[in-house]
Amino acid sequence: MSVLDAGPDRAAEERPAAGELLRFVALGDSLTEGVGDQVGEQWRGWAAVLARSLAPEGRAVEFTNLAYSGALTADLTAHQLTDALDRRPQLAAVVVGGNDTLRAGFDIRRTTLELDATLGELARHGAVLLTACLPDPGALLRLPAPLARPLARRMRAVNTVVHALTVRHRAVHLHLAELPWCARRGLLSVDRLHPSAAGHHLIARRFHELLTTAGHPLGPPPAAEPAEPPPGLAADLWWMATRGTRWVAARSTDLLPGLLALAAAEGAARLRGSSGRHDEQMARAAAQALAALG
Repeated sequence: MSVLDAGPDRAAEERPAAGELLRFVALGDSLTEGVGDQVGEQWRGWAAVLARSLAPEGRAVEFTNLAYSGALTADLTAHQLTDALDRRPQLAAVVVGGNDTLRAGFDIRRTTLELDATLGELARHGAVLLTACLPDPGALLRLPAPLARPLARRMRAVNTVVHALTVRHRAVHLHLAELPWCARRGLLSVDRLHPSAAGHHLIARRFHELLTTAGHPLGPPPAAEPAEPPPGLAADLWWMATRGTRWVAARSTDLLPGLLALAAAEGAARLRGSSGRHDEQMARAAAQALAALG
């Protein structure tokens, strides 16, 4: 966990005056939409939990969650960014990139350009930015090595880009990938890919700590645990049999063939002893994409 921002001077310049409405907008995919943290028939998620703790006494928060399941970095610039700018946010969360790694047409250069454009526009309009690097989906899902290794390679590239753009745009960054997802099973939902309600609360608390450290006056931190009891086994199984199955099916059209192709290529590379070369190529591609930004 770290703070990568512009320092106290910028925080003071952009801090809303006492009594002013604080506008907070969240952009991203299913993680920020709140999948895994269901309250009634709706997703809540870490951003909504954080929003309730952003304002000190006497201040109000206007929170808008524009994130939706399956979103790619390109979807932010194409769809979410315009709506976000229309709301003139003082605080904007941009957490995305996991879905890019799960697509057959993954291109770290395009991911870099899209994410840079989103962060740059929000920063130019005066928003304090929140970013996060993401955990390796192959490790969370405990996939076999031929599938896990190429996904890990892609996720490292995306996180490299996120770290660099965090510095470039002076964002507040959470090392989300380093939280104990695999060590504490209760932090993950039944699908093992999204946080549970407890996991979402942990993310909200960590962002609250970072913003406080950066000098932003906030309300009391979010609770360590959600007030609602965790879902039982029957509820988890029902979710997987209904909404969870639809979530997987909706992504199988391009995801499954792409994963199978990745596994085949990785298996061939391991037989030739060239897996390490693929790691180097991906790292080099990420570095080149960042260098091209200037």
